[in-house]
Amino acid sequence: MNFARKLFTLSAALLLASAVFAQMSDQQVIDELKRLSTSGKTQEQIFSDLSSKGVTIEQLQRIKAQYETSKSSVSTSGTISTESREREVLINFPDPTNWAKIKENQKGVKDTIFGKNIFSNQNLTFQPNMNVPTPETYVLGSGDEILIDIWGNSELNLSLQISPDGKIMASGVGPIYLAGLQIKDARSRIRKAFGRIYSDLLSSQPGTFLNVTLGKTRTIQINIMGEVEVPGTYALSSLSTVFHAVYSAGGINEIGSLRDIKVYRGGKLFASTDVYSYLLKGDNSGDISLKDGDMVKVEPYRSLVKIIGEVKRPMYYEMKSGETIETLLSFAGGFKGNAYKLSLLVNRKGEKEKQVHTIEGQDYSKFTTRDGDIVFVGAILERYENRVTADGALFRPGTFALGEKITTLKELIIAAEGPKEDAFLDRVLLYRENPDLSTTVESLNLSAILNGTSVDIKLKRNDRLYVPSKDELRDERNIVLAGEVRRPGSYPFARNMSIEDLILQGGGLLESASRARVDVSRRIKNPMSIVESEKQSEVFSFALENGLIISGDKKLILQPFDIVTVRRSPGYEVQQNVSVIGEILFAGSYAKTTRDERLSYLVSRAGGVTESAYIKGARLLRRMDKDERARLEAKLKLAESNSGEDSLAIKESDISHFYYVGIDLAKAIANPGGDDDLVLREGDVLDIPTYNGTVKISGAVMYPNTIAFSKGMSAREYIENAGGYAYRAKKRPYIVFMNGKVDTGLGAKIEPGCEIIVPQKPERQGASFAEILGLSTSVVSTAAMVTTLIRQF
Repeated sequence: MNFARKLFTLSAALLLASAVFAQMSDQQVIDELKRLSTSGKTQEQIFSDLSSKGVTIEQLQRIKAQYETSKSSVSTSGTISTESREREVLINFPDPTNWAKIKENQKGVKDTIFGKNIFSNQNLTFQPNMNVPTPETYVLGSGDEILIDIWGNSELNLSLQISPDGKIMASGVGPIYLAGLQIKDARSRIRKAFGRIYSDLLSSQPGTFLNVTLGKTRTIQINIMGEVEVPGTYALSSLSTVFHAVYSAGGINEIGSLRDIKVYRGGKLFASTDVYSYLLKGDNSGDISLKDGDMVKVEPYRSLVKIIGEVKRPMYYEMKSGETIETLLSFAGGFKGNAYKLSLLVNRKGEKEKQVHTIEGQDYSKFTTRDGDIVFVGAILERYENRVTADGALFRPGTFALGEKITTLKELIIAAEGPKEDAFLDRVLLYRENPDLSTTVESLNLSAILNGTSVDIKLKRNDRLYVPSKDELRDERNIVLAGEVRRPGSYPFARNMSIEDLILQGGGLLESASRARVDVSRRIKNPMSIVESEKQSEVFSFALENGLIISGDKKLILQPFDIVTVRRSPGYEVQQNVSVIGEILFAGSYAKTTRDERLSYLVSRAGGVTESAYIKGARLLRRMDKDERARLEAKLKLAESNSGEDSLAIKESDISHFYYVGIDLAKAIANPGGDDDLVLREGDVLDIPTYNGTVKISGAVMYPNTIAFSKGMSAREYIENAGGYAYRAKKRPYIVFMNGKVDTGLGAKIEPGCEIIVPQKPERQGASFAEILGLSTSVVSTAAMVTTLIRQF
C-alpha cells in the first residue's frame, strides 16, 4: 500500500514538472522575449529557444495582439515608462506567423547537412533500454534502487534505495555501503553481509540463495552546452549516453558539429565523439555512458563541404582537418553508375576571389578539402565510342558493338542474322557521322558485298545501316469487295487471286446477290503519261453459277486496288406487310402481293367491313421512311434555333415514327384504282372504327367539352355549347375528322366523331423604352436625310 502511494505521488510530481516545462505563462514569455530581443540573437535562434520551452505560435500571437491594442493608450499619455518600452519591443518584433516559415527553413537547412537531423528525429531517441540486464560494469550511486531476492530455506524480497550517503539499510544486517561500486562488486558485498544472518548462504552446499539486481536507476545531472538547440542542465537516467543527452537538448543547431562532441568529467576532457563513425560504420563506441556532473559540449563545425552531381548522396558533409576528396566520396556513398570518375571539379573560396581546381582520379586521396568547398562530379558523355546500328529488313536489327567481332559491313549483317526474304539488297543506305557531327549517306549494293563481288566496307563509330523492305517501297496493296456478300470490306492482295477466291473469303454470296452481274473496276495506271486521260477506270462484268464464272474472261486474275461489286438481283424482293384493324371481317397482317396494292384490295382480301363499321371515319396510319424523318428533324432543328428551347425536349414531343394519312375509304371502295384508292406502303395500318356520335370541342374555349352530334348543327353552335371563345381565341377554328382530314372555318360541315379545335392568338409584348427610343431616333434621322435631299434638288 505504501509502495502504491509513493508511486502515485512520484507520477503526479513528474506530470506537474512536465506541464510547467511544456507551457510558460504569458508573463514568463514576455520576460523571456524581452531578454532574447536584446541579446543579439537572430530571429531563428530566438524562435528555437522559445519553442524548446513549450511556447507556441498561438500564444505569441495572443500576447502580441494584447499589447498592440494598448499601444494607443501608452502613446497618448506622453510618458515613456518601462512598460511602454516593453510594449515597443514586442510590437516591433517580427510577426509570429512568419516563424512557422523560419522553422521550416531551419529544417530544410538541417536536412541538407548529412546526419544533422539525426538528433531531431522523433523515431530515434537514443533512450536507454531499461528492459535489458544491468551491465556488470554499471557504477552504483545515490538514488539507485537495489532489488534483493532470497529463496531456498528462507525467502525474502527487498527493495532498497541507496541513500545520499551511499548506503542501503537492511533490517538485521545493518548498513551496506554501495556507492561507487560496480554492480558485480556490490553483489559480492551484499552476499557477504547477508551471510552473517543466513548461515548456509555462503557454505559449499548452500540451501539459501541470493540474487541482486538493479531496480529503478538514479537520476543524474548533465550539463549540455555549446551548439545545441536548447543548452542547459538536464536530469537524465544514469544509463544515459552522449547521444541521448544531445537528443534531449533538442539536437544540434545549424552551426553545431557532429564530429566533435566533447565530454568533460571532473573538469577535464574525458572523451570526444564523432557521430559519423556511428552513421557510416555502425560503430557506437563513441556513445559513451555519462556520469553525474558530466558536461557535454558540442563544438561549432570547422569545415562544411558540399558535393553535388553524380554521387549517391549529394549534400553537405562536415569534414575534419586533413580529410581528402577520397574521404568525402566515401561519405557521399560513392559514385553513381553514370558518373565520370577520372576527374572532378572543386570550387574553392580563395583569399580574394574564387578558385577552380580540376582533380584527377589519382589525386583524390591527396587533395584535402577546405570549408566552403563545392565538389562537382560530372556525368559521362551521352555518346558511344563503339556503337554501330543495323535497321530495316533484318532478322535481328538493333545496336551492336564495334570491335573484335564486328569491323565490316558484312560482319554486321551476319551479327544481325542476315537479311529477311523481302529485303531490297540492291540499294541499302549507310549513314556515317562526320568529324563535325554532320551526317553523310552512302548507297551500297549489299547483294554484291554479301556474294563477294564487291569490296566489303570498313565500319566506323556510330555508323547506321538501313536495309529497305520491298513492301515498304510500294503502296499497301488491297482489294475491295462490295455489294451482296456476307463480309464486304477491304482484303489484302494476294497473287493469283480470282473473283471466286475473293467472294469465298468474303463469306460467300447473299441470297439477294445477282448471279448475272458481278463487276470488277480496275485503276488506270500509266506512270509515263504526261496528259490527263478521259478514262477513269476499266470495268469487267461477269456472270456466276455455283460460285464459278460462266461468262466473261474466266482467266481474269485480280490486281491490287481492284473493286469487286456483287450486284443486287432486281428480281429479289422481301415480303412487305400491311395491317387492317377495327371493324373488318378478318383483321390482321397481310403481305403485299404486288408493288401497287391499294386500299380497296386490302379491304377485299380481309373479307370486307362489318355492319357496325363507320367507313367515313376510317384512317390510315403510316410509318415514316428515312427521307421523311430527315426532313422532320431538319425542321425541328430550325425550330430549336429560333425558339431557343432544348432540342431533346422538342424531339421527344414532336417526333413520332408514324403519322396519319387522310383518306376517304368509301370513295376508294366505290372506285378501285382511282385517286382516293391509295397505294399501300410497308407498315401501313388501316383502322376502320365504329360509329362515334359525339363531337369534341377543345382549345381556346371557356369549357372544353365533348357533346352529342346533332345533324345540321354548325361549328359556332358547338363552340357556344363549350362556353364560347376564351381570351385571345382565334375566330377561325379548324375541324379534324375521324379519317384524318382537316377543314377550317365556321362554315365547315360537322360530322360525327370529329374534333373542333379553336387556336389561340400569341401574346403580344409592348415595345420597351429602348425600342421606342431607337425607333424615334431612326425616324428623325430619316426625316433629316429626306429634308436634305429635297433642298439639294
